[in-house]
Amino acid sequence: MNCHRSWTERAISPCHRNQPRSIVVVEPFRLRPGQGEETEIKMRHQRSTILAGLAVLAAAGLGAGITLAVTRSSRPVAAPAPAASSAAYARPGYSWYRSMMNGHYGPGGEMMTGTSYGSFGWMMSQAGYQWMTGNGTTSPGWMTSALPAAMMTGITGAGNGTNPGTIMGRLFASAPGPRVSAARAAALAAQVPADARVSRAANTVRFASKTVRMTIVAGLPGGSHGDFRIAGLDNPRVIVPAGARVTIEFINADPSTAHGLVITASTVPSPMPMMTARPSFTGSALWFLGEPTSAGMHEGTLTFTATAPGSYRYRCPVPGTAQEGMTGILTVQ
Repeated sequence: MNCHRSWTERAISPCHRNQPRSIVVVEPFRLRPGQGEETEIKMRHQRSTILAGLAVLAAAGLGAGITLAVTRSSRPVAAPAPAASSAAYARPGYSWYRSMMNGHYGPGGEMMTGTSYGSFGWMMSQAGYQWMTGNGTTSPGWMTSALPAAMMTGITGAGNGTNPGTIMGRLFASAPGPRVSAARAAALAAQVPADARVSRAANTVRFASKTVRMTIVAGLPGGSHGDFRIAGLDNPRVIVPAGARVTIEFINADPSTAHGLVITASTVPSPMPMMTARPSFTGSALWFLGEPTSAGMHEGTLTFTATAPGSYRYRCPVPGTAQEGMTGILTVQ
């Protein structure tokens, strides 16, 4: 629907009914030198006409999104900032985690029913939840140590029963959170971000603005499962200005493995990068997303400020994936 209309048409247009409320500012009239009573009467009449028109819209229920402000200041009243398009990534909640684990490894299953490390009781505790999901600054425990033996063989049809990424991809496939279709993921993987210059010859994506938004897709079908796809390039060097506010929409398109994204200062690829590296910026880690299902591909959003100039790595923290090539360079300059 075309919404490029006058402000009165937009006020009653259905495509704006759910938008944040607009604020219409009616300035007080002021006479300039030389203006007389007739001018004052005209200005009062114009002001009254505007107020009456807004009152009619509100009474009809068409101006429900309009707030009327009458002020003696020449400074306009700012409209409320719109809500963010997508929230920062949040790990699955503890109640969902317990339900998922109980479904796969409930009492009587292959895992022990005790409370020691690796047992069903321990995995169902808050400690087990933390070990499985991590938090904003600490990676999940399974990324730096071996999975309990029973977990490696307890997922029917998981393929390689010793691959932690495969197991976690299957366990967290039904996790709550936003999804995108395969077609949407492919389109976003090829899309050149606003205010970005792409060099296919140099395999770089350069941003000039300090507001950076981009999409990174992991394991896109039809491409290399060991790569990140950004603006149609595989693992490009991404260049942003120092102080830039960076928002990354991350999508796991790999049909059989969990993938995540983290920005680290270490520039050396490692099969288990999180043993030696931590997120370089607050908010620059999304540890992992489950594999896609018929409901779509999991997506999450990272938002951080690139505060310090330097060379960093964006990489998948799931063991083995960075060594296989799922990593690239982020330059802050």
